Amino acid sequence: MSDSPVSAASAAITPAPLAAEDIALLGVPLWGWQIAVAATGVLALILLARSIWNPTAKSLRLWSLGNIAVNAGIAVTGATVRVTSSGLGCSEWPRCTPDSFVPVDTGHAALNAAIEFGNRTLTFIVLAVAVITFVAFLRARPRRRDLVRLAAIIPFGVLGQGVVGGITVWTDLHPASVAAHFLLSMVMVFITVALYVRSREPEGTPRVCVNPMLHTLSIGLVVIGFLLLIAGTVVTGTGPHGGDAAAPRWGFVLETVTKLHSALAWLTLACAVLAAVLAFRTGAGRSAKVGSLLLVAVVVGQAVVGYVQYALALPEGLVVLHVLGSALTWIAISRLYFATTRLVPAGGESALTDRAAESTPAEPVSGR
Repeated sequence: MSDSPVSAASAAITPAPLAAEDIALLGVPLWGWQIAVAATGVLALILLARSIWNPTAKSLRLWSLGNIAVNAGIAVTGATVRVTSSGLGCSEWPRCTPDSFVPVDTGHAALNAAIEFGNRTLTFIVLAVAVITFVAFLRARPRRRDLVRLAAIIPFGVLGQGVVGGITVWTDLHPASVAAHFLLSMVMVFITVALYVRSREPEGTPRVCVNPMLHTLSIGLVVIGFLLLIAGTVVTGTGPHGGDAAAPRWGFVLETVTKLHSALAWLTLACAVLAAVLAFRTGAGRSAKVGSLLLVAVVVGQAVVGYVQYALALPEGLVVLHVLGSALTWIAISRLYFATTRLVPAGGESALTDRAAESTPAEPVSGR
């Protein structure tokens, strides 16, 4: 059946979506402002990082904390790219289009191109934080090789993220590459949490500082938590938010994989509650007690968001909020794990009491 005259007329007057270069502010295209914002952010970080030549214990902790924030944050902005169908707003990598590094003639609406290109520019801020942190730990006196090694991993992880992001684009947002992109971010979050926690302790050998059962449970939570993240990426790869209308999808039954994801979430919650009970009943230190309670709270909040978004057919805003909850849950799991051990200086006690585990860590000497 041919189109009606009304339909044809409507199609004729429907404006084509604006290209990214068609939106300008003060004569500068949108992508130009995005580059300027990213460059300003990197410059601001450099100015804030004047202390890297003479780092203090406080500045090292703050830069370590910043790494946690930006690595978790880039995962959340990646989810925004996905739910807005902006994943191919830049169809190539490392270029945005075959002929340009910036979004010009992308064939996508301005908003889609801007969101994807904006997420790419944020990578430079994440990388800047990682490099600054590495240099700061390298300059610290006395230099701690354990912390330098951890800090050195982070910039390479960020660069690896860029490569995986490129593979994601080259595969037209295949769910396996999208999952790998997110999971690598979570691995980097675990490393950044390790850097933050260990930077608050004196150099030494890890020793269990809580009840052995609680320590074992914390290890189990890391395993279960990562399985929960994997299951979440399977749900994502099966669901409607693929990043682009033409993106491939896994052929699983959404209800089935969602139930598996939900079962792992309930198992995580049960383990978190058990960890809290053990922490308080065995007289664990403050870090383990607070960490276990925070984990319970985050998992409960994440479960509420998960069930609501499923009941409402996965609205975009709740999907992004759920990804944020996933990152916070993983951070809480990582923090609890590291709260069950503590570094003991060479020649120190072979085991730690809970009171010793809560003692104030030694402050490193400022650099030259």
